[in-house]
Amino acid sequence: MFADLEQLLEKEGFSRSDYSELLIRLLDYGVICRDESQIEQQLYDRFMRLESPVKDYLEMIGIQVQHDRRFHFVRLFPPGAEVPGLDGSNEGPFNGGFRVRLNQQEVALVLVLRSLYDRALREGKVDDHGCVLASLENISIALRNLLKRSLPEGVTERKQLFRRLRQLRLIQLNQEEALESGDFWVRIRPMIMSYVSDDVLSALIVTAPAESPATTEAEAPAEDVRPRVTVLDDTASVFAKD
Repeated sequence: MFADLEQLLEKEGFSRSDYSELLIRLLDYGVICRDESQIEQQLYDRFMRLESPVKDYLEMIGIQVQHDRRFHFVRLFPPGAEVPGLDGSNEGPFNGGFRVRLNQQEVALVLVLRSLYDRALREGKVDDHGCVLASLENISIALRNLLKRSLPEGVTERKQLFRRLRQLRLIQLNQEEALESGDFWVRIRPMIMSYVSDDVLSALIVTAPAESPATTEAEAPAEDVRPRVTVLDDTASVFAKD
């Protein structure tokens, strides 16, 4: 096996350390997006040439690989994870080791970003890279209307929240400092579709309180009747309201 690998790597002009670096990056971050940085561009291009041996190794240890050639990203899923669009989902045991755990604030934001992405998709407001622009105001209103939640009051906490989603490559941030002024926009990546399934999104909409679309964060009632949310297998789930 190693002899075949060495021959393939030599044919493609890579060393075993190049191959190892790519695997380590994928296992460490769980995702590579070509448009995120110059480093990830190089790693994604390397993956394109070494996709077969990389997948062979990862599948041997039960890790599922999602490769979106249209939007140029690669994402890993743990064994047994339910992944929309992957035939091998939910097969085999899973012990919980290679799984992203989000807190409730992060889950709520992921759910809301998925709803904003779905609406923009239906309205045709998606750019050539499959991304959707969302303002801080729109995100705040959607959080209040759908989940009866608010973004953290402190700028530091807000930055940490959006940095976490950027780390997961669910969003792109251009000017993080704009959070302090309110003139803040994010690009929601198409990868959000694999984090929250259509069924979960439908359940979110059904359990959301009946409010006018024009309701603002300031006008929304203060009582907390939001759905309980959690994350399982890297996918957000919505349960009945308390």
